Amino acid sequence: MGYQVFDTTLRDGAQREGITYSVVDKLAVARLLDEFGVGFIEGGWPGAMPKDTEFFERARTELNLKHALLVAFGSTRKAGVRAAADPQVRALLDAETSTVCLVAKSDIRHVERALRTTGAENLDMVRDTVAHFLAAGRRVFLDCEHFFDGYRFDPDYTSSVVAAALEAGAERVVMCDTNGGMLPSRITAAVTSLMRRLGVTGDQLGIHCQNDTSCAVANTIAAVEAGVTHFQCTANGYGERPGNADLFATVANLQLKLGLPLLPEGCLEQMVRVSHAIAEIANIAPDTHQAYVGAAAFAHKAGLHASAIKVDPLLYNHVEPSVVGNDMRILVTEMAGRASIELKSRELGLDLAGHPEAVATVTDRVKDLEAKGWSFEAADASFELLVRAELGTVTRPFTLDSYRVLVEHREDGTVVSEATVKLWVGDQRMIATAEGNGPVNALDEALRGALVQHYPALKEFELADYKVRILEGSHGTGAITRVLLETAEAGRDWTTVGVHENVVEASWHALVDALTYGLTRR
Repeated sequence: MGYQVFDTTLRDGAQREGITYSVVDKLAVARLLDEFGVGFIEGGWPGAMPKDTEFFERARTELNLKHALLVAFGSTRKAGVRAAADPQVRALLDAETSTVCLVAKSDIRHVERALRTTGAENLDMVRDTVAHFLAAGRRVFLDCEHFFDGYRFDPDYTSSVVAAALEAGAERVVMCDTNGGMLPSRITAAVTSLMRRLGVTGDQLGIHCQNDTSCAVANTIAAVEAGVTHFQCTANGYGERPGNADLFATVANLQLKLGLPLLPEGCLEQMVRVSHAIAEIANIAPDTHQAYVGAAAFAHKAGLHASAIKVDPLLYNHVEPSVVGNDMRILVTEMAGRASIELKSRELGLDLAGHPEAVATVTDRVKDLEAKGWSFEAADASFELLVRAELGTVTRPFTLDSYRVLVEHREDGTVVSEATVKLWVGDQRMIATAEGNGPVNALDEALRGALVQHYPALKEFELADYKVRILEGSHGTGAITRVLLETAEAGRDWTTVGVHENVVEASWHALVDALTYGLTRR
Protein backbone atom coordinates (compact mmCIF):
# COMPACT_ATOMS: atom_id res chain seq x y z
CA MET A 1 0.00 0.00 0.00
CA GLY A 2 2.90 2.35 0.56
CA TYR A 3 3.62 4.81 3.32
CA GLN A 4 0.86 7.02 4.68
CA VAL A 5 1.58 10.39 6.32
CA PHE A 6 -1.40 11.11 8.55
CA ASP A 7 -1.65 14.54 10.19
CA THR A 8 -3.84 15.21 13.22
CA THR A 9 -2.89 18.83 13.96
CA LEU A 10 -6.52 19.93 13.72
CA ARG A 11 -7.77 17.28 16.13
CA ASP A 12 -5.12 15.94 18.50
CA GLY A 13 -2.81 18.93 18.05
CA ALA A 14 -5.63 21.32 18.93
CA GLN A 15 -5.68 19.82 22.43
CA ARG A 16 -2.49 21.70 23.28
CA GLU A 17 -2.95 24.17 26.12
CA GLY A 18 -3.36 27.68 24.72
CA ILE A 19 -4.47 26.69 21.20
CA THR A 20 -7.98 27.63 20.05
CA TYR A 21 -8.59 27.40 16.32
CA SER A 22 -11.51 29.15 14.68
CA VAL A 23 -13.10 27.45 11.69
CA VAL A 24 -11.25 29.90 9.43
CA ASP A 25 -8.01 28.95 11.19
CA LYS A 26 -8.69 25.25 10.65
CA LEU A 27 -9.30 25.79 6.95
CA ALA A 28 -6.04 27.76 6.67
CA VAL A 29 -4.06 25.08 8.50
CA ALA A 30 -5.55 22.37 6.28
CA ARG A 31 -4.40 24.24 3.16
CA LEU A 32 -0.88 24.55 4.56
CA LEU A 33 -0.70 20.85 5.45
CA ASP A 34 -1.86 20.00 1.95
CA GLU A 35 0.90 22.19 0.50
CA PHE A 36 3.38 20.22 2.60
CA GLY A 37 2.11 17.07 0.93
CA VAL A 38 0.67 14.97 3.76
CA GLY A 39 -1.63 12.14 2.68
CA PHE A 40 -4.38 12.57 5.28
CA ILE A 41 -5.62 15.52 7.34
CA GLU A 42 -7.75 14.64 10.36
CA GLY A 43 -10.06 17.62 10.62
CA GLY A 44 -11.77 16.99 13.94
CA TRP A 45 -14.71 15.25 15.59
CA PRO A 46 -17.99 16.17 13.86
CA GLY A 47 -21.05 15.79 16.04
CA ALA A 48 -19.07 16.05 19.26
CA MET A 49 -17.65 19.52 18.46
CA PRO A 50 -19.94 22.07 16.75
CA LYS A 51 -16.91 23.90 15.38
CA ASP A 52 -15.67 20.69 13.77
CA THR A 53 -19.10 19.99 12.28
CA GLU A 54 -19.02 23.45 10.68
CA PHE A 55 -15.45 22.87 9.49
CA PHE A 56 -16.44 19.76 7.52
CA GLU A 57 -19.47 21.52 6.06
CA ARG A 58 -17.36 24.45 4.84
CA ALA A 59 -14.49 22.23 3.74
CA ARG A 60 -16.69 20.64 1.08
CA THR A 61 -16.89 23.94 -0.81
CA GLU A 62 -13.89 25.93 0.48
CA LEU A 63 -11.06 23.40 0.40
CA ASN A 64 -9.48 22.23 -2.84
CA LEU A 65 -6.86 19.80 -1.59
CA LYS A 66 -4.26 18.57 -4.07
CA HIS A 67 -2.42 15.95 -2.03
CA ALA A 68 -4.40 15.12 1.10
CA LEU A 69 -7.68 13.41 1.91
CA LEU A 70 -9.77 14.93 4.68
CA VAL A 71 -10.55 12.54 7.55
CA ALA A 72 -13.36 12.74 10.09
CA PHE A 73 -12.64 11.37 13.57
CA GLY A 74 -15.01 9.70 16.00
CA SER A 75 -15.48 6.75 18.31
CA THR A 76 -16.94 3.33 17.82
CA ARG A 77 -20.62 2.97 18.69
CA LYS A 78 -21.76 3.06 22.27
CA ALA A 79 -22.25 -0.18 24.19
CA GLY A 80 -25.69 -1.69 23.69
CA VAL A 81 -26.54 0.43 20.63
CA ARG A 82 -26.21 -0.70 17.02
CA ALA A 83 -23.93 1.44 14.86
CA ALA A 84 -26.78 2.40 12.55
CA ALA A 85 -28.67 3.89 15.49
CA ASP A 86 -25.79 5.77 17.13
CA PRO A 87 -26.03 9.56 16.58
CA GLN A 88 -22.25 9.96 16.81
CA VAL A 89 -21.78 7.44 14.02
CA ARG A 90 -24.44 9.28 12.00
CA ALA A 91 -22.56 12.57 12.47
CA LEU A 92 -19.39 10.96 11.10
CA LEU A 93 -21.23 9.87 7.98
CA ASP A 94 -22.77 13.34 7.62
CA ALA A 95 -19.26 14.84 7.44
CA GLU A 96 -19.12 13.20 3.98
CA THR A 97 -15.39 12.45 4.07
CA SER A 98 -14.10 9.49 2.07
CA THR A 99 -12.12 8.34 5.10
CA VAL A 100 -12.95 8.04 8.78
CA CYS A 101 -10.71 7.35 11.75
CA LEU A 102 -12.36 5.57 14.66
CA VAL A 103 -11.01 5.32 18.18
CA ALA A 104 -11.54 2.20 20.25
CA LYS A 105 -10.42 1.04 23.67
CA SER A 106 -7.76 -1.66 23.45
CA ASP A 107 -6.72 -1.89 27.12
CA ILE A 108 -9.11 -4.20 29.00
CA ARG A 109 -8.77 -2.01 32.10
CA HIS A 110 -10.17 0.97 30.18
CA VAL A 111 -12.90 -1.17 28.64
CA GLU A 112 -14.13 -2.31 32.02
CA ARG A 113 -13.53 0.82 34.09
CA ALA A 114 -14.01 3.71 31.62
CA LEU A 115 -16.57 2.21 29.19
CA ARG A 116 -18.09 0.03 31.92
CA THR A 117 -18.72 -2.80 29.55
CA THR A 118 -17.26 -6.21 28.80
CA GLY A 119 -14.33 -7.13 26.63
CA ALA A 120 -16.63 -9.09 24.31
CA GLU A 121 -19.03 -6.15 23.86
CA ASN A 122 -16.09 -3.84 23.08
CA LEU A 123 -15.01 -6.23 20.31
CA ASP A 124 -18.56 -6.19 18.93
CA MET A 125 -18.52 -2.38 19.01
CA VAL A 126 -15.35 -2.40 16.90
CA ARG A 127 -16.64 -4.97 14.38
CA ASP A 128 -20.09 -3.40 14.02
CA THR A 129 -18.83 0.17 13.58
CA VAL A 130 -16.06 -0.68 11.11
CA ALA A 131 -18.47 -2.80 9.03
CA HIS A 132 -21.08 -0.03 9.08
CA PHE A 133 -18.69 2.52 7.57
CA LEU A 134 -17.38 0.05 5.00
CA ALA A 135 -20.95 -0.64 3.91
CA ALA A 136 -21.37 3.13 3.47
CA GLY A 137 -18.33 3.19 1.14
CA ARG A 138 -15.84 4.72 3.56
CA ARG A 139 -12.18 3.88 4.10
CA VAL A 140 -11.66 3.10 7.77
CA PHE A 141 -8.67 3.54 10.07
CA LEU A 142 -9.01 2.42 13.68
CA ASP A 143 -6.96 3.94 16.51
CA CYS A 144 -6.31 1.50 19.35
CA GLU A 145 -6.23 3.82 22.33
CA HIS A 146 -3.73 2.83 25.06
CA PHE A 147 -2.45 0.03 22.81
CA PHE A 148 1.04 -0.26 24.28
CA ASP A 149 -0.03 -0.09 27.92
CA GLY A 150 -2.79 -2.58 27.20
CA TYR A 151 -0.48 -4.91 25.30
CA ARG A 152 1.96 -5.02 28.21
CA PHE A 153 -0.86 -5.74 30.67
CA ASP A 154 -2.91 -8.24 28.63
CA PRO A 155 -1.47 -8.94 25.17
CA ASP A 156 -4.19 -11.46 24.33
CA TYR A 157 -7.03 -8.99 24.72
CA THR A 158 -5.28 -6.05 23.08
CA SER A 159 -4.34 -8.28 20.13
CA SER A 160 -7.95 -9.36 19.82
CA VAL A 161 -9.04 -5.73 19.33
CA VAL A 162 -6.56 -5.36 16.46
CA ALA A 163 -7.70 -8.64 14.94
CA ALA A 164 -11.38 -7.70 15.23
CA ALA A 165 -10.83 -4.41 13.40
CA LEU A 166 -8.82 -6.02 10.60
CA GLU A 167 -11.29 -8.87 10.20
CA ALA A 168 -14.11 -6.32 9.93
CA GLY A 169 -12.24 -4.59 7.09
CA ALA A 170 -10.29 -1.70 8.65
CA GLU A 171 -7.56 -0.56 6.27
CA ARG A 172 -5.12 0.22 9.08
CA VAL A 173 -5.13 -0.38 12.81
CA VAL A 174 -3.12 2.29 14.60
CA MET A 175 -1.20 1.45 17.74
CA CYS A 176 -1.44 4.45 20.07
CA ASP A 177 1.00 5.31 22.84
CA THR A 178 -1.75 7.38 24.42
CA ASN A 179 0.03 8.12 27.69
CA GLY A 180 3.35 8.71 25.91
CA GLY A 181 5.31 6.49 28.27
CA MET A 182 7.03 4.20 25.79
CA LEU A 183 10.69 4.07 24.73
CA PRO A 184 11.90 3.10 21.24
CA SER A 185 13.09 -0.38 22.24
CA ARG A 186 9.68 -1.17 23.77
CA ILE A 187 7.90 0.09 20.67
CA THR A 188 10.02 -2.18 18.48
CA ALA A 189 9.43 -5.16 20.73
CA ALA A 190 5.66 -4.67 20.89
CA VAL A 191 5.25 -4.12 17.13
CA THR A 192 7.37 -7.15 16.29
CA SER A 193 5.50 -9.30 18.81
CA LEU A 194 2.07 -8.23 17.52
CA MET A 195 2.96 -8.91 13.89
CA ARG A 196 4.25 -12.37 14.80
CA ARG A 197 1.27 -13.12 17.04
CA LEU A 198 -1.41 -12.16 14.48
CA GLY A 199 0.51 -12.87 11.28
CA VAL A 200 -0.13 -9.35 10.01
CA THR A 201 2.14 -7.04 8.00
CA GLY A 202 3.22 -3.46 8.52
CA ASP A 203 0.88 -2.41 5.70
CA GLN A 204 -2.01 -3.17 8.05
CA LEU A 205 -0.67 -1.20 11.01
CA GLY A 206 -0.12 2.41 12.04
CA ILE A 207 1.61 4.26 14.89
CA HIS A 208 0.54 7.28 16.97
CA CYS A 209 2.90 8.51 19.70
CA GLN A 210 2.57 11.12 22.42
CA ASN A 211 5.71 12.88 23.65
CA ASP A 212 5.63 12.43 27.42
CA THR A 213 9.11 10.84 27.44
CA SER A 214 10.42 13.20 24.69
CA CYS A 215 10.59 10.07 22.51
CA ALA A 216 7.56 10.55 20.24
CA VAL A 217 9.59 11.09 17.07
CA ALA A 218 12.05 8.32 17.97
CA ASN A 219 9.19 5.96 18.85
CA THR A 220 7.46 6.68 15.54
CA ILE A 221 10.65 5.98 13.61
CA ALA A 222 11.21 2.78 15.61
CA ALA A 223 7.74 1.57 14.59
CA VAL A 224 8.38 2.39 10.93
CA GLU A 225 11.73 0.62 11.03
CA ALA A 226 9.89 -2.38 12.51
CA GLY A 227 7.66 -2.41 9.43
CA VAL A 228 4.74 -0.05 10.14
CA THR A 229 3.82 2.06 7.10
CA HIS A 230 1.21 4.49 8.49
CA PHE A 231 2.20 7.12 11.04
CA GLN A 232 0.27 9.94 12.72
CA CYS A 233 1.86 13.26 13.73
CA THR A 234 1.06 16.90 14.41
CA ALA A 235 2.68 20.04 13.04
CA ASN A 236 5.42 21.26 15.38
CA GLY A 237 4.53 18.45 17.79
CA TYR A 238 1.46 20.29 19.09
CA GLY A 239 -0.80 18.30 21.37
CA GLU A 240 -1.97 17.60 24.87
CA ARG A 241 0.59 17.61 27.71
CA PRO A 242 4.09 17.64 26.11
CA GLY A 243 2.53 17.05 22.70
CA ASN A 244 2.73 14.53 19.86
CA ALA A 245 5.32 13.31 17.40
CA ASP A 246 6.45 16.35 15.39
CA LEU A 247 5.33 15.98 11.79
CA PHE A 248 8.29 17.86 10.39
CA ALA A 249 11.05 16.06 12.28
CA THR A 250 9.43 12.68 11.64
CA VAL A 251 8.99 13.22 7.91
CA ALA A 252 12.45 14.73 7.46
CA ASN A 253 14.12 11.87 9.34
CA LEU A 254 12.27 9.18 7.44
CA GLN A 255 12.69 10.77 4.02
CA LEU A 256 16.21 12.18 4.33
CA LYS A 257 17.82 9.63 6.65
CA LEU A 258 16.02 6.43 5.65
CA GLY A 259 15.26 7.38 2.07
CA LEU A 260 11.55 6.59 2.30
CA PRO A 261 9.31 8.06 -0.42
CA LEU A 262 6.84 10.08 1.67
CA LEU A 263 6.07 13.47 0.12
CA PRO A 264 5.36 14.57 -3.45
CA GLU A 265 8.25 16.24 -5.25
CA GLY A 266 8.84 19.84 -4.22
CA CYS A 267 6.99 19.57 -0.89
CA LEU A 268 9.84 18.88 1.53
CA GLU A 269 11.39 22.30 0.94
CA GLN A 270 8.10 23.90 2.07
CA MET A 271 8.75 22.60 5.59
CA VAL A 272 10.03 25.79 7.27
CA ARG A 273 7.40 28.00 5.65
CA VAL A 274 4.53 25.69 6.59
CA SER A 275 5.84 25.13 10.14
CA HIS A 276 6.12 28.85 10.85
CA ALA A 277 2.81 29.71 9.19
CA ILE A 278 0.96 27.15 11.32
CA ALA A 279 2.71 28.51 14.43
CA GLU A 280 1.46 31.99 13.56
CA ILE A 281 -2.12 30.74 13.16
CA ALA A 282 -1.85 28.93 16.50
CA ASN A 283 -0.50 32.18 18.01
CA ILE A 284 2.58 30.38 19.29
CA ALA A 285 6.07 31.73 18.67
CA PRO A 286 8.04 29.32 16.45
CA ASP A 287 10.55 27.26 18.43
CA THR A 288 13.92 28.63 17.33
CA HIS A 289 15.66 25.40 18.38
CA GLN A 290 13.23 22.99 16.72
CA ALA A 291 14.97 20.38 14.57
CA TYR A 292 15.07 21.10 10.83
CA VAL A 293 12.70 24.12 10.89
CA GLY A 294 14.01 26.25 13.77
CA ALA A 295 15.96 29.44 13.08
CA ALA A 296 18.84 27.92 15.06
CA ALA A 297 18.64 24.47 13.45
CA PHE A 298 21.63 25.26 11.24
CA ALA A 299 23.19 28.11 13.25
CA HIS A 300 26.87 27.73 14.14
CA LYS A 301 28.58 29.55 16.98
CA ALA A 302 31.95 27.91 17.64
CA GLY A 303 34.94 29.16 15.67
CA LEU A 304 36.07 25.56 15.12
CA HIS A 305 32.81 24.80 13.35
CA ALA A 306 33.07 27.89 11.18
CA SER A 307 36.60 26.97 10.09
CA ALA A 308 35.35 23.60 8.83
CA ILE A 309 32.20 25.08 7.26
CA LYS A 310 34.38 27.49 5.31
CA VAL A 311 35.92 24.45 3.61
CA ASP A 312 32.66 22.48 3.21
CA PRO A 313 29.30 23.43 4.82
CA LEU A 314 28.29 19.78 5.15
CA LEU A 315 31.18 19.10 7.52
CA TYR A 316 29.03 20.51 10.34
CA ASN A 317 25.52 20.31 8.83
CA HIS A 318 23.83 16.91 8.94
CA VAL A 319 21.82 17.82 5.81
CA GLU A 320 21.83 20.67 3.33
CA PRO A 321 19.54 23.26 5.03
CA SER A 322 17.85 24.27 1.78
CA VAL A 323 16.28 20.82 1.30
CA VAL A 324 13.85 21.66 4.11
CA GLY A 325 13.61 25.37 3.24
CA ASN A 326 16.02 26.55 5.93
CA ASP A 327 19.30 28.49 5.84
CA MET A 328 22.65 28.12 7.54
CA ARG A 329 23.65 30.97 9.84
CA ILE A 330 26.95 31.88 11.43
CA LEU A 331 26.67 33.44 14.88
CA VAL A 332 29.18 36.07 15.91
CA THR A 333 30.07 35.78 19.61
CA GLU A 334 33.10 35.69 21.89
CA MET A 335 33.65 32.18 20.52
CA ALA A 336 34.12 33.53 17.01
CA GLY A 337 37.34 33.00 15.14
CA ARG A 338 38.49 34.56 11.91
CA ALA A 339 36.50 32.03 9.88
CA SER A 340 33.28 32.93 11.73
CA ILE A 341 33.81 36.62 11.04
CA GLU A 342 34.55 36.02 7.37
CA LEU A 343 31.58 33.68 6.85
CA LYS A 344 29.16 35.94 8.71
CA SER A 345 30.32 38.96 6.75
CA ARG A 346 29.83 37.04 3.50
CA GLU A 347 26.32 36.10 4.67
CA LEU A 348 25.63 39.84 5.09
CA GLY A 349 26.99 40.65 1.65
CA LEU A 350 30.46 41.82 2.71
CA ASP A 351 33.47 40.01 1.22
CA LEU A 352 36.45 40.08 3.57
CA ALA A 353 38.49 37.50 1.65
CA GLY A 354 40.90 40.16 0.42
CA HIS A 355 41.08 42.04 3.74
CA PRO A 356 42.99 39.87 6.25
CA GLU A 357 43.85 42.87 8.43
CA ALA A 358 40.19 43.84 8.68
CA VAL A 359 39.27 40.26 9.59
CA ALA A 360 41.85 40.24 12.39
CA THR A 361 40.76 43.64 13.69
CA VAL A 362 37.05 42.84 13.64
CA THR A 363 37.69 39.49 15.35
CA ASP A 364 39.61 41.15 18.16
CA ARG A 365 37.01 43.91 18.42
CA VAL A 366 34.13 41.44 18.68
CA LYS A 367 35.88 39.41 21.37
CA ASP A 368 36.67 42.57 23.34
CA LEU A 369 33.11 43.90 23.14
CA GLU A 370 31.54 40.52 23.96
CA ALA A 371 33.74 40.32 27.06
CA LYS A 372 32.18 43.62 28.15
CA GLY A 373 28.63 42.37 27.68
CA TRP A 374 27.86 43.09 24.03
CA SER A 375 26.19 40.33 22.03
CA PHE A 376 26.12 40.27 18.26
CA GLU A 377 24.50 36.87 17.60
CA ALA A 378 21.03 38.47 17.66
CA ALA A 379 22.17 41.87 16.36
CA ASP A 380 23.33 41.42 12.78
CA ALA A 381 22.85 45.10 11.97
CA SER A 382 25.30 46.26 14.65
CA PHE A 383 27.81 43.66 13.53
CA GLU A 384 27.50 44.74 9.91
CA LEU A 385 28.11 48.38 10.88
CA LEU A 386 31.20 47.31 12.83
CA VAL A 387 32.59 45.54 9.75
CA ARG A 388 31.67 48.40 7.43
CA ALA A 389 33.37 50.85 9.75
CA GLU A 390 36.58 48.83 9.54
CA LEU A 391 36.30 48.72 5.74
CA GLY A 392 35.53 52.44 5.62
CA THR A 393 32.24 51.89 3.78
CA VAL A 394 29.84 53.43 6.28
CA THR A 395 29.19 57.11 6.94
CA ARG A 396 27.58 58.10 10.19
CA PRO A 397 24.60 60.37 9.44
CA PHE A 398 25.39 62.72 12.32
CA THR A 399 27.75 63.43 15.19
CA LEU A 400 26.47 63.95 18.71
CA ASP A 401 26.92 67.17 20.62
CA SER A 402 24.84 66.11 23.64
CA TYR A 403 21.53 64.64 24.71
CA ARG A 404 19.47 65.02 27.88
CA VAL A 405 16.50 63.01 29.20
CA LEU A 406 14.13 64.18 31.93
CA VAL A 407 11.45 62.16 33.69
CA GLU A 408 8.66 64.14 35.33
CA HIS A 409 6.22 62.60 37.81
CA ARG A 410 3.23 64.94 37.97
CA GLU A 411 0.79 65.51 40.80
CA ASP A 412 -1.99 63.61 39.06
CA GLY A 413 0.21 60.51 38.89
CA THR A 414 1.13 60.71 35.20
CA VAL A 415 4.76 60.23 34.25
CA VAL A 416 6.12 62.08 31.23
CA SER A 417 9.57 61.74 29.68
CA GLU A 418 11.21 64.52 27.72
CA ALA A 419 14.39 64.31 25.68
CA THR A 420 16.53 66.97 24.03
CA VAL A 421 19.23 66.14 21.49
CA LYS A 422 21.89 68.45 20.06
CA LEU A 423 23.87 67.13 17.13
CA TRP A 424 25.65 68.02 13.91
CA VAL A 425 24.64 67.00 10.41
CA GLY A 426 27.60 68.06 8.34
CA ASP A 427 28.28 71.65 9.41
CA GLN A 428 24.68 72.27 10.51
CA ARG A 429 23.82 72.13 14.21
CA MET A 430 20.41 70.61 14.95
CA ILE A 431 18.45 70.77 18.22
CA ALA A 432 15.19 68.94 18.88
CA THR A 433 13.03 68.19 21.91
CA ALA A 434 10.28 65.58 22.18
CA GLU A 435 8.08 63.87 24.75
CA GLY A 436 7.48 60.16 24.95
CA ASN A 437 5.88 57.44 27.07
CA GLY A 438 9.31 56.55 28.43
CA PRO A 439 12.87 57.90 28.25
CA VAL A 440 13.82 55.69 25.29
CA ASN A 441 10.70 56.58 23.31
CA ALA A 442 11.30 60.29 24.01
CA LEU A 443 14.94 59.99 22.94
CA ASP A 444 13.93 58.18 19.76
CA GLU A 445 11.36 60.86 18.90
CA ALA A 446 13.82 63.70 19.55
CA LEU A 447 16.54 62.04 17.47
CA ARG A 448 14.20 61.55 14.55
CA GLY A 449 12.92 65.10 14.89
CA ALA A 450 16.44 66.47 14.61
CA LEU A 451 17.29 64.34 11.57
CA VAL A 452 14.12 63.95 9.53
CA GLN A 453 14.54 67.09 7.40
CA HIS A 454 17.91 65.76 6.25
CA TYR A 455 16.80 62.11 6.06
CA PRO A 456 13.06 61.89 5.21
CA ALA A 457 13.30 58.08 5.08
CA LEU A 458 13.32 58.06 8.88
CA LYS A 459 9.55 58.60 8.74
CA GLU A 460 9.27 54.99 7.52
CA PHE A 461 11.31 53.47 10.36
CA GLU A 462 9.33 52.02 13.24
CA LEU A 463 10.60 50.93 16.65
CA ALA A 464 9.16 47.39 16.64
CA ASP A 465 10.60 45.78 19.77
CA TYR A 466 12.74 46.73 22.74
CA LYS A 467 14.37 44.24 25.10
CA VAL A 468 16.44 45.00 28.20
CA ARG A 469 18.58 42.47 30.02
CA ILE A 470 20.60 42.88 33.21
CA LEU A 471 23.83 41.01 32.53
CA GLU A 472 24.77 38.07 34.69
CA GLY A 473 27.18 38.94 37.47
CA SER A 474 26.17 42.61 37.62
CA HIS A 475 23.91 43.73 40.45
CA GLY A 476 22.11 46.71 41.95
CA THR A 477 21.75 50.15 40.44
CA GLY A 478 25.21 49.90 38.87
CA ALA A 479 24.36 46.75 36.89
CA ILE A 480 25.46 46.51 33.27
CA THR A 481 22.48 46.60 30.92
CA ARG A 482 22.19 45.21 27.42
CA VAL A 483 19.52 46.57 25.08
CA LEU A 484 18.32 44.87 21.90
CA LEU A 485 16.34 47.09 19.57
CA GLU A 486 14.33 45.83 16.60
CA THR A 487 13.49 48.37 13.92
CA ALA A 488 11.12 47.75 11.02
CA GLU A 489 10.43 49.26 7.64
CA ALA A 490 7.98 47.88 5.08
CA GLY A 491 9.11 44.35 4.27
CA ARG A 492 12.29 44.27 6.37
CA ASP A 493 13.55 44.54 9.93
CA TRP A 494 16.90 44.69 11.70
CA THR A 495 18.24 44.37 15.24
CA THR A 496 20.90 46.45 16.96
CA VAL A 497 22.55 46.24 20.37
CA GLY A 498 23.82 48.66 23.00
CA VAL A 499 25.53 48.04 26.36
CA HIS A 500 26.21 50.40 29.28
CA GLU A 501 25.76 50.76 33.03
CA ASN A 502 23.07 53.33 32.23
CA VAL A 503 20.03 51.89 30.43
CA VAL A 504 19.40 55.16 28.56
CA GLU A 505 22.98 55.24 27.24
CA ALA A 506 22.74 51.58 26.24
CA SER A 507 19.51 52.43 24.42
CA TRP A 508 21.21 55.41 22.75
CA HIS A 509 23.89 53.14 21.26
CA ALA A 510 21.24 50.78 19.90
CA LEU A 511 19.14 53.69 18.54
CA VAL A 512 22.07 55.27 16.72
CA ASP A 513 23.01 51.94 15.14
CA ALA A 514 19.38 51.30 14.17
CA LEU A 515 18.98 54.59 12.30
CA THR A 516 22.47 54.43 10.80
CA TYR A 517 21.92 50.89 9.52
CA GLY A 518 18.54 51.70 8.01
CA LEU A 519 19.90 54.72 6.18
CA THR A 520 23.04 52.85 5.05
CA ARG A 521 20.99 50.00 3.64
CA ARG A 522 18.85 52.48 1.72
